[in-house]
Amino acid sequence: MKLTIDQPFDLSSSLESGQSHRWVKSDSWYIGVVLGNLVKIRQIEDKIEWHSAPYSEEDILPLLKDYFRLDDDLNKIYEEITQDDRVSEMVAKFPGLRLLRQDPWECTIAFICSANSNIPRIHRVIENLSNTFGTQLELDGHIRHSFPSPQELVVAGEQKLRELGLGFRAPYVDKATQLVNANQLDLQSLIHMPYELAKKCLMECPGIGPKIADCILVFSLEKMEAFPIDVWVRRALGDWYFPNQKTPSNQVLQSWAQNYFGSYGGYAQQYLFHGRRLQK
Repeated sequence: MKLTIDQPFDLSSSLESGQSHRWVKSDSWYIGVVLGNLVKIRQIEDKIEWHSAPYSEEDILPLLKDYFRLDDDLNKIYEEITQDDRVSEMVAKFPGLRLLRQDPWECTIAFICSANSNIPRIHRVIENLSNTFGTQLELDGHIRHSFPSPQELVVAGEQKLRELGLGFRAPYVDKATQLVNANQLDLQSLIHMPYELAKKCLMECPGIGPKIADCILVFSLEKMEAFPIDVWVRRALGDWYFPNQKTPSNQVLQSWAQNYFGSYGGYAQQYLFHGRRLQK
C-alpha cells in the first residue's frame, strides 16, 4: 500500500535520528516493530510504501500516521524554529525529519536503557528484551518480536535483565516495570499533565533523571517543549551557542534552551542532535 505525503517528510532521517530503537535497514526498506506489528516501509519521493503483519496494510494506516506525527504541521513548526540560524541550517540539511510519537511504555524502558550507552547498544538491549519476552512476528521472511508488555516483562526480575545486557540499568527497568504494573506510574495520564508536573512524576521513578525524562516526554507524551540534553546536544549548544567559553551546566542549558527555542523546543533539539552527531 502507498500513501502520498503532502508535507516535508524524510523517512531515513526520522528513523535514524536516535528516537526509536526497533528499526533495521534492509536494502531500501526499513523493518521495525510498531505497537505489536512488524512493519516493512520505504520512501519513494513523496510516497511511502509499506507491508505489515499481523495488521493489514490498510488497518495499520492510522497507526503509521500517528507514529510519524503526520498531524504535525511541519511547515508551521519550521516557521518558528528556523528563526534561529543554526536550527535553520540543520532543517535545510535534513528537511522532513519528524519527531516520532511512540508508545509511552516502550519509550520509557528504552530510554532507561539508554543511560550511559550508545545507539547500537540500546538497539541490542531492546531486541534482547523483545526476543526473550515478546511475541514472535513474521513478515516476508523476516522474524522479529513485539516489545513485551509490562505484564510480560515483570516476570523477568533484575538478574535476568542483567543477563540480557542491561547491566546497572537492570534494577531501574525492573522497578519501573513494577510501578507500571501496580498502576503507581500511569504513563498515559502524563499526557494530560503540564510539562513540569509530568517530568516530576517521571523523575520519581529510579533511573529516570532530567535527560531521560525529557526524552520520554517529547518522544511519547506530547510535550513538544521538552529539550533533552545528552552529550551530543551539550556539544551542539556549547560549540554553537556558547563558543569560546566554558559550557554551562546542563540545568542552566536546559532553562536557557526552553526559553530560547520555545514551544517547539523538542523539534529544535532533534535537528541539533542529528546534525551534531553526524558531524562527528
